[in-house]
Amino acid sequence: MGEKRISAASAQNSARIMDLGNLASILLPILIPFWFGASIFIYAMNRHHPNPRVGHYTQQAAYRFYGLVGAIIPVATFFPVNITYYLITWAVLAAIIIPWTLYALRQIRQETWHDTLYQNNLETM
Repeated sequence: MGEKRISAASAQNSARIMDLGNLASILLPILIPFWFGASIFIYAMNRHHPNPRVGHYTQQAAYRFYGLVGAIIPVATFFPVNITYYLITWAVLAAIIIPWTLYALRQIRQETWHDTLYQNNLETM
């Protein structure tokens, strides 16, 4: 039951994961369903990170991704069987999320990160 340290670089990388996944899934739309599932795990893992800034950036990235992708479902339900509608929707989604994500990644990079100390309350068996 001692104190553990999370390095500043590790915290910064953890804060980036959700945004990088969002970016990859929007650039390669075939990844969206897979990232949707994987992002739930990333969100659960990082939202309650010992460094509260990691949780903040993870939550903001989740709001962007789930909000925009979630809006597609009720809208695309009424699309005819024509790929043009889906391509236009993807382009609009990309035009919104890519600059927003790049801005968030820039904020993460420019923030001053510090090592985080936390109590390890789990006993080793």
